[in-house]
Amino acid sequence: MALIPSTESRLAGPVRVVGAGLLGTSVGLGLRARGIDVFLADASPTNVSIATDLGAGRPAAPGDAPQLIVVAVPPDVTADVVARELADYPDAIVTDVASVKLQILDTLIARGADVSRYIGSHPMAGRERGGPLAGRADLFVGRPWVVAGHDAISYKRASAIDDMILDLGATLVEMSAEEHDRGVALISHVPQVVSSLMARRLIDAPSASVNLAGQGLRDVTRVAASDPELWVQILGANSAPVREILTAYREDLDRFIDALDDVNAPGARRRVAEEIAGGNTGVARLPGKHGIDKRFATMIVMVDDTPGQLARLLHEIGEIGVNLEDLRLEHAQGVQVGLAEISVVPEAVERLTTELVARGWRIAG
Repeated sequence: MALIPSTESRLAGPVRVVGAGLLGTSVGLGLRARGIDVFLADASPTNVSIATDLGAGRPAAPGDAPQLIVVAVPPDVTADVVARELADYPDAIVTDVASVKLQILDTLIARGADVSRYIGSHPMAGRERGGPLAGRADLFVGRPWVVAGHDAISYKRASAIDDMILDLGATLVEMSAEEHDRGVALISHVPQVVSSLMARRLIDAPSASVNLAGQGLRDVTRVAASDPELWVQILGANSAPVREILTAYREDLDRFIDALDDVNAPGARRRVAEEIAGGNTGVARLPGKHGIDKRFATMIVMVDDTPGQLARLLHEIGEIGVNLEDLRLEHAQGVQVGLAEISVVPEAVERLTTELVARGWRIAG
């Protein structure tokens, strides 16, 4: 298991983690790597036991006096748990890591909870698997972690949360709860809906069609395997901005469908081209490696599906002196070969192609 290098922590006191699933266990593992005392609590004693055995902390006990409490439970019970923690630990600062923020804050205010000691946060990190066994100390390293500030808590009081985020190697991002929820609706929640609906089209598709699937379909449907129960909670808590974006997306689809009704009609092909080009412009805004908005060139190398071949390719790219910016691997249909799509800076493509071919590699396309 990869760990964050143990260096002096910014946090001054112990941390209580409520919810020993993927995120809670990962928080515990990362903080323990910094030498912080972590208390673990969960409705499931088994989760606490597993997380404890993994080294994420020790079971919570009466008399614990945490400096900071991290609530890592499902969104539909987050407000209840935060309110209870605020009442039970009047000297602690409380945060949560739920993927929606405004509904939780509004609920706490409506209940009269002491939100002068609460500030919501959200690490933009996760894995396909959940539960304590999926926890990793380095899960948050280099990932954005939003802190959703509000007027009832001072910067000084909230500093413990900032310290924890920096201790875990994440990048601190400050937003309001409303800004956060609108942001994740666009970059996470709507893509989940679109991915799931596209994947649903595969249920009754002929096997011959499904067998043609390549990387494009896999990219679009990658997140469609997500937990339905969790997404019902997330989408229910953030329904307004998600609905707004989906409505605009429906209008985009209607324009596209209208153009396809008669592709020979005046302006129809231009409209299709403009919609596709709009996608080019949008994807160009996505930050790449190290958060830099920079486009890379891609090339596809054919890799025999035998042990050690992919490792050899990566080693030889390093020997050639080219920095690998990204890598995706796809298996070709019907043959024992993989297609390694590698991304490099454009000026390196010609030299890398020449060098790899000279070393016996086959370049596809």
